[in-house]
Amino acid sequence: MFRNLEEEQRENLKKIIISALLLLALEICIHTGVFRGNRWIPLLLAVIPYLIVGWDVLKEAWENITEGHPFEEEFLMAVATIGAFAIGEYPEAIAVMLLFQTGELFEDYASDRSRDSIRDLMSIAPEYANVQKNGALAKADPSSVEVGDIIVVKPGEKIPLDGVVEEGESLVDTAALTGEPVPRTARKGEEVISGCVNGEGTLKVRVTKTYQNSTVSRILELVEHATDKKTRTEHFVTRFSRVYTPIVTFSAIALAVVPPLALGGGKAVWFDWITRACIFLVVSCPCALVISVPLGFFGGLGAASRIGVLVKGSNYLEALADVKTMVFDKTGTLTKGEFKVAGVYPEAGYTKEKLLGLAAYAENESNHPIAQSIRASYGRPVDGSRVSGTKEISGHGVSTNIDGKKILCGNAALMQRSGVSFRENEESGTVVYLAEEGKFAGSILISDTVREGVKEAIESMKSNGVRTTVMLTGDRKETAECVAKEVGIDEVHAQLLPADKVAEVEGLLKKEQGTDRLAFVGDGINDAPVLMRSDVGIAMGSMGSDAAIEAADIVLMEDNIGKISETVKIARKTRSIVRTNITFAIAVKLIILALGAFGIANMWMASFGDVGVLILCVLNSMRTLRMTKQQAGA
Repeated sequence: MFRNLEEEQRENLKKIIISALLLLALEICIHTGVFRGNRWIPLLLAVIPYLIVGWDVLKEAWENITEGHPFEEEFLMAVATIGAFAIGEYPEAIAVMLLFQTGELFEDYASDRSRDSIRDLMSIAPEYANVQKNGALAKADPSSVEVGDIIVVKPGEKIPLDGVVEEGESLVDTAALTGEPVPRTARKGEEVISGCVNGEGTLKVRVTKTYQNSTVSRILELVEHATDKKTRTEHFVTRFSRVYTPIVTFSAIALAVVPPLALGGGKAVWFDWITRACIFLVVSCPCALVISVPLGFFGGLGAASRIGVLVKGSNYLEALADVKTMVFDKTGTLTKGEFKVAGVYPEAGYTKEKLLGLAAYAENESNHPIAQSIRASYGRPVDGSRVSGTKEISGHGVSTNIDGKKILCGNAALMQRSGVSFRENEESGTVVYLAEEGKFAGSILISDTVREGVKEAIESMKSNGVRTTVMLTGDRKETAECVAKEVGIDEVHAQLLPADKVAEVEGLLKKEQGTDRLAFVGDGINDAPVLMRSDVGIAMGSMGSDAAIEAADIVLMEDNIGKISETVKIARKTRSIVRTNITFAIAVKLIILALGAFGIANMWMASFGDVGVLILCVLNSMRTLRMTKQQAGA
């Protein structure tokens, strides 16, 4: 542990060790009677280790007082230890300050460990880009590189910007982003994302996004703000300590003054009750809660980042632990979104080739995966001059003119609203219907495949407390139900327009009870409104749309739905650790407070009630740093 300490932490450790040795020498002298009959020498010798270890605490307490917020933990420590000096409990005063500083050292170390995982993500920032211009290479700031520029990524270098490989082949290490140790092959025509590390081959990459819009820039921005948003539990602890600390301070004053005045006692009575008040102050310090609760959630954020999941704030991690309803978009989330033409069914008077041609021309201007699959199946160049008057009908398809003839290309709803009599295709998949001059021309079946591991991921979510799984899709009911049955989804809502998805989520939100939460998982531009409306929005993959990633609360750095289940486990384990800390800290403090009020507890017990509990809670919170997939599920 000591080898990993920062410079400031090493200095604090030296102070603790020196003060501890001086305290030990003082205790030996006191117990052997060296100072018998002289009260000033022990006091002077006690002040030295006390100031060595406690000067920073006293200084902080004074600065807090002058800045108008005196009731902090440093103030409680200062008053309690000065009070102990006043009644002659010199070793106890030094010991309390020693233990307090030891607790602070543990806290700093644990906080640094918690930040390590976040820092690992920050290390993905590229330092330069090799830009190729006029046949020569020049190093440039990634922020100055423009879209369309060619950059060269040499072996071992970070990929500085998102782009498409123009030349070369290599293995790319994505572990810093996705948490996956197996490198991916990057070859000509394939996309690569910034922040990954190139392997042994040299790649020439055509830049497709500026640095400000690149994957690495978006991730760094999100990471920087990941700890800004506090959980309900953290807000409660903060508000609690602001009210609790003044009450404790005035209660301690009352405990020191009221009983002696009421009992009319002499010096011994005053000594006894001041001692009890000091014990009361020490044990009442809320630092165990104030420190260990955010530290636990911070560790959870780090654990999630290690498996390639970026949680934008600890409040979302806490909300995820309460998710009982998990809602999924279908295409690109549960399925790969890699569409292929599975069947062409022309009506009389049309051939398969002609029907595919009509569809390819009608979808000429669309970048939708279904349109791309149709053009790929057609396999010929499309002459755009033959197409005119193309209009997109949201949620239905397109209307266009090909060689002057009106063509309708879309779903069954488009045929119905246009009054076209058509033969419905009952096969499982996405069906595109076509009509020419109001006459039904035929249908094309488009198939999509379910992602690997989706069924197992759904089962894992249910075993970790998710009660209901729901699928929302614009696809037809038969196709949606087929996919839902294959992967184990409970509810299906099909043939939805983008606005309908928001309405469905709002309806599901109304069914929530108590602290139950709803999460939505999507990846497309049209998923952004639903991601924002849900309690927890989860965006699939670093290659998902910018709008979806911006709107989401949690971002999966790769298209692996199994990471959701792992993150749910981390969230639940983190919350369990935090709740254990709260229960343990309050229980121990209440017991020692009661013992102190009756004169049974001493300053050493009070120190354990404060610093000992703090250290144990910090060590418990550090369990989140060691969380793996198996431990999170334990």
